[in-house]
Amino acid sequence: MFTILNRTRDIVIADKAELASTRRERRRGLLGRSLLGAGEALVIPGCRQVHTIGMRFSIDVVFVDARGVTVRLCPGLGPGRLSPVAWPARVAIELPEGMLRESGTLGGDILEVHSCDGAKKKGSAEPLRL
Repeated sequence: MFTILNRTRDIVIADKAELASTRRERRRGLLGRSLLGAGEALVIPGCRQVHTIGMRFSIDVVFVDARGVTVRLCPGLGPGRLSPVAWPARVAIELPEGMLRESGTLGGDILEVHSCDGAKKKGSAEPLRL
């Protein structure tokens, strides 16, 4: 479990984030879930596009580049949809619908991933190195 911090706005956008690091986890994504709860998120490394085919609920998606900068936002991506391709992205983060608006997250914001013990992911000083 990880925490995702919007460093630009100094706000936590998820405190129960999961990492989809294996091929199987990436393929499954959020399929089979009935909702994505408050504070939850799915972090998908190496992802420039997501779909919600087979899902039962809408999500917010933020695409982040290798420096942790948000390069595309997809608020309210409904079931059965395909997001636009975010070519500069290196990570997709799926959030509960409304979280982008609630947190004030905008394009150009810097996101960081922290482990639950508060240490930065992989001990890197760089934001969002996955």
